[in-house]
Amino acid sequence: MSRIGKQPISVPAGVKVDLKGQQITVTGTKGNLKRTIVDEIEVVLEDSVIKVNNRVESTKVNAFRGLTRSLINNMVIGVTDGFKRTLVIEGVGYRANINSSTLTLNVGYSNPVEFKLPKEVTASVEGNTKIILESIDKEILGLTASRIRQIRKPEPYKGKGIRYEDERIVRKAGKAGAK
Repeated sequence: MSRIGKQPISVPAGVKVDLKGQQITVTGTKGNLKRTIVDEIEVVLEDSVIKVNNRVESTKVNAFRGLTRSLINNMVIGVTDGFKRTLVIEGVGYRANINSSTLTLNVGYSNPVEFKLPKEVTASVEGNTKIILESIDKEILGLTASRIRQIRKPEPYKGKGIRYEDERIVRKAGKAGAK
């Protein structure tokens, strides 16, 4: 059983937390985030510490407690430091460009792929093959990175495609290696 839900969340200086019923708003230097909390979960703000408690004891509510604690912690980290996700493009002639909020990917298709970024996510391209995504919302950032990766998944023979920077692609032997 995970005990993450029982751990308190310390709120750093410069971060403001508002609780109105089941709505929590976290405001910091990078922006503000809002989230609605499940009715079975109670969030208590004491001094500069947030505690997440169960209103009803059950395994389902315990799972929601750990989830809620992680989501609130990610909100606090997001408004203070923000989150970053890096994607790497591998392949001959594969490259990326960014124009305002549109990411243009040339990844082996006959036409370039235009990807519209959500307004919460900012992107930059380094050296035509490295896409750096930044956001204060970890959930939207991960979803955006996943959708960009889906455009051209890395294939196991040559490793061509779009992958996460920390992802390792397991290579397969080709036809010659089958002997």
